[in-house]
Amino acid sequence: MKDVKIKLPFSRKLRRAGVKIKTTVASKGKQNMIIMLALVVLMVLFYALNTNFLKRYNIVTMSQNLAPYALMALGVTFVIATGGIDLSIGTVCIASAVLAGHMYTRGILPLWATIPVMITIGGIFGLLNGVLVAKFKVPAFIATLGTMLVSRGLSAIIVAVPNIFYPTGSWYNRIFSNYEGFPIGFIWVIAFTLICMYLMYKNKIGRYILSIGSNEEATRLSGINTEKYKLLAYVFSGIGAGIAAIFWSAASPTVASATGNGMELDAIAGVYIGGTSSAGGIASVAGSVIGSMILVVIRNGLNFFLAKLNLNVNATYVTFVLTGIIVVGAILIDIIKGKNEARVKPETAKKKLRREFTEKYEALQKRLDDVLTDASLSDDIRSETAEGIRADILSEKTVYRDKLAELKAEKRKPTENAGEKS
Repeated sequence: MKDVKIKLPFSRKLRRAGVKIKTTVASKGKQNMIIMLALVVLMVLFYALNTNFLKRYNIVTMSQNLAPYALMALGVTFVIATGGIDLSIGTVCIASAVLAGHMYTRGILPLWATIPVMITIGGIFGLLNGVLVAKFKVPAFIATLGTMLVSRGLSAIIVAVPNIFYPTGSWYNRIFSNYEGFPIGFIWVIAFTLICMYLMYKNKIGRYILSIGSNEEATRLSGINTEKYKLLAYVFSGIGAGIAAIFWSAASPTVASATGNGMELDAIAGVYIGGTSSAGGIASVAGSVIGSMILVVIRNGLNFFLAKLNLNVNATYVTFVLTGIIVVGAILIDIIKGKNEARVKPETAKKKLRREFTEKYEALQKRLDDVLTDASLSDDIRSETAEGIRADILSEKTVYRDKLAELKAEKRKPTENAGEKS
């Protein structure tokens, strides 16, 4: 008879989940927690200054503003993770909306067909960037600056009209912008964030992209096709810009040709604020979205605040100043953090004791889980073995507490001796 796997008790599953969350937070969640706290503080502050800030209509407005920038930020996170940059995403977003909208207004395409067309146009520009950077070794700044200008000018030449008009009050707006007063754009952002998190952290594409950002030459020498994965990063960035065009045109039905300059800076700023390293190798997908949310909250909140004070100051310009300060500050923190991590720090006796105890403790906990789910053991043997492991865990805790007390006592001795001499 084939052994059936015994289910782990709920309390053990809960303990495992807690350890996993703790490990994740310790390794890469601190930055997200800090910026999430900053976001909450900003929202509370602006609400205190003007209670209309968190009214439903304003939440929907912020959601509409967030969606295109967050989606561009998600796409360009893959590029920045390689150590590159993509300056074209803003103009590619608008060019995608303009070209697809032009085909719609002329009756060439039905409205639903503009969606895949926008994504395709974004992907084509992303592919062009990838070929220039990965295959022809053109510096990313130069290559994407060129495609930024090309996308801006080419779309205006082809369309030859100043504005493109998308329908208002249709299914298109309800699905991608405002679903009867519900901020549907935010739901889309969460969905795309989960997809990008899977690609970045659970798929070889993301692992290789992060490896390229950490050390491209070492990655190449290990047998990985670095050109292929760097090209994919730029394609993802272009597709992100194409998807952003959908939400931009749904929220702002009038799309002006030959625009989009500056949009990429807001998206890239959100990525840097979110904790993605400007040098590559470290990426925070969720952080990119939270960083974009911070910029949207600042811009929207300043509008309310300045309007209440009746100051003759444009909130957008104030946002530029604050965004610049925040981005420079985020990059400086990243540089300082990198220097601190590179610095060799001697392990103190207390940290060594803690590390050794944790390793032994977790090894015993894993062994306990294995025993509790081992169907090949009889109930009596399983119970007896489990009790023995629990006794070992308790013994390790006791030894750890005793040694920790000894270390604290030794640390107090020099202070006490110095007091006696005085």
